[in-house]
Amino acid sequence: MTVWDSVASAISDATRRPYTLGNSAPVGGGSINAAYCIEGTDGARYFLKLNDAQYLPMFVAEAEGLDAIAATKTIRVPNPITHGSASGQSYLVLEHLDLSSHGDAKLLGTQLAALHRCIGKIFGYAHDNFIGTTPQPNGFKDNWIDFWREHRLGFQLRLAAQNGYSGQLQSLGEKLLDALPAFFVGYAPQPSLLHGDLWSGNHAFLSDGTPAVFDPAAYYGDRECDLAMTELFGGYPADFYAAYRAAYPLDAGYATRRDLYNLYHILNHANLFGGGYARQAEGVMQRLLAEVR
Repeated sequence: MTVWDSVASAISDATRRPYTLGNSAPVGGGSINAAYCIEGTDGARYFLKLNDAQYLPMFVAEAEGLDAIAATKTIRVPNPITHGSASGQSYLVLEHLDLSSHGDAKLLGTQLAALHRCIGKIFGYAHDNFIGTTPQPNGFKDNWIDFWREHRLGFQLRLAAQNGYSGQLQSLGEKLLDALPAFFVGYAPQPSLLHGDLWSGNHAFLSDGTPAVFDPAAYYGDRECDLAMTELFGGYPADFYAAYRAAYPLDAGYATRRDLYNLYHILNHANLFGGGYARQAEGVMQRLLAEVR
C-alpha cells in the first residue's frame, strides 16, 4: 500500500465516510515536512503533512497539542483528522483551513490571553513532544525554575555539547543556569497552557478575520514564553500586544525574561542549523548575566 492509499484509507476510517483521493497540490511555507492540500473525489479537502517514518512521533505529538488547545475553546486550530505511516513515510492529516496573513490581530491577542488563563496543576506535560525536530522533554516539575533549568536551557546546552559547541557557550550556560533564580525575584509564574512554538509563521487568519494558530509544541509553563517567542522572528502586530496586555497584564520583569525564554529557541536553532546561532546565544547569555551581576 502506498502512503497515498494509506492516507485515503485512514481518512475514511476517521470520518466514517468513503474517501477516494482526487487531487493533491504541494503547499509551501514549511522547512521540516512536505505539505499538500489534498482533495477527494467528493470535494472534501484536507491538509496533509508527510515526512520519513521515523517522524511519526512528531506528528502524534502535534495532534495531541492541537487537541489540547482546541479543548479550551479559546482560539481556533486546525482539527487533527488522522495520522499514521506507510511505505517508509509518516503522515498527519489536518482539517484544511483557507488562511490569510491579514485578520483581527486584536482578537488574536485576546484569545491567546484566554488560552493562557487555562491553568494546570504543575509545570510540564503528560508527554514529551518536539520543538522543530528536536525532542522537547516535558517531565512534570512543581518548580518553574527547575523546569526551565533542566528541561529547557539545560537540555539544549547538553545537546549543544554533543554537537561540538563547547568553550564559552558552555561556561556562560553554566553561569546562567546558576543565576536563574535572580530573574524571578518577586515573580511566580503559573502553569499556563502554552502553544510552545508561537513564532510569526505559526499563526494566520481565516477569511472572516478569525485568528488561527498551528504547529504547537504544547506544555504548561510561564505564559511569558509564548509572548517572548512572538517577538523573536519578525514579531506580531502592535494591536496584538496591546490587546493581550489589556486582557492579561504582564509583569514588569517580562522585558528581561523575554531574552531568557528566547535563548531556548536560539540554542535550538544552533543545534538544528548551526551557522551564527551559537554566537548569538553567547551574546544573549552575556547580556542576561550582566543584568544580574
